[in-house]
Amino acid sequence: MTFTTQIKEEISDYNNDYMDSLAMLSSFVRFCADIKDDRLELVMENAHVARCIYKMFKIIFMVHPHIQVRIQKRFRVKQIYILTISEKVNFILEKLNIKKNDEYILPMSYFLDLDEDKIAFLKGAFLACGSCNDPKKSGYHLEFFVVHEIDAKYILDLLSNFNIESKVLKRNNKYMVYIKQAEMISDILKLFKATNSLFYFEDIRIYRDHKNMVNRLNNVDLANQEKVISTGLKQLDDIKYLEDNDLIDLLDDKVKEVISFRKKYPETSYQELADIINLETNKNVSKSYINHNFRKINSLIERHKNR
Repeated sequence: MTFTTQIKEEISDYNNDYMDSLAMLSSFVRFCADIKDDRLELVMENAHVARCIYKMFKIIFMVHPHIQVRIQKRFRVKQIYILTISEKVNFILEKLNIKKNDEYILPMSYFLDLDEDKIAFLKGAFLACGSCNDPKKSGYHLEFFVVHEIDAKYILDLLSNFNIESKVLKRNNKYMVYIKQAEMISDILKLFKATNSLFYFEDIRIYRDHKNMVNRLNNVDLANQEKVISTGLKQLDDIKYLEDNDLIDLLDDKVKEVISFRKKYPETSYQELADIINLETNKNVSKSYINHNFRKINSLIERHKNR
């Protein structure tokens, strides 16, 4: 079972009231139905969705859609469910705010007065033309794929009503409303009351976030270690310059001591070098003490090069 199928089954199994069912049917028929010769034909791949749509038509409009099950063998073998409605078609389309006086009605916000109605409309749209990537297998991505730009903008506005950021992209003469942010996808699953899908999504999201954080910390540690090694090698070069030019005796004993320990421990950081000196000499020196002495070395080398 795909993650999209899991979400759609949870939406389909949820018990909706009359108005929510009406809003869901409105969007589902708008985005899924093929209307021809006063007949509605809806094609679905999910038995739960087919059962849900059949039940809503039966309860709201007192019609009994004819249902066919076909086996599709293209790419992979799967069952296709076809619901056909041949009665009360015009009445149904007008009631669902899709068609009036033989003219199609554009999506209008006044049709959805309450947030519950808007959520139901989005649920129906997801059942008809939505999909969501499995977060375990790929990146975060949820989309609605529609034919008309005005439908895409309408879905965009509905999502915006719930502070969910989405974008519209034209693809192959159709329009895709998509969401990439994990937090936004999580919010949609909450709106849909797809609890099991939400828990699964959040578990994977937490795991991936933790893994990414560990990787970032490891990268930081690696970068810091490389910086420490690079600094140590440069200081060894500076010390060699002092020795080759007989400059060591111009330095005081504190600096000479730091030089001696740096030569013994070339890959240590300033703090680690200070800890080693404290341990081996019983002196109380700090990271800034080490830095201060190497600044003296740098100053002496610069004066010697510039004389």
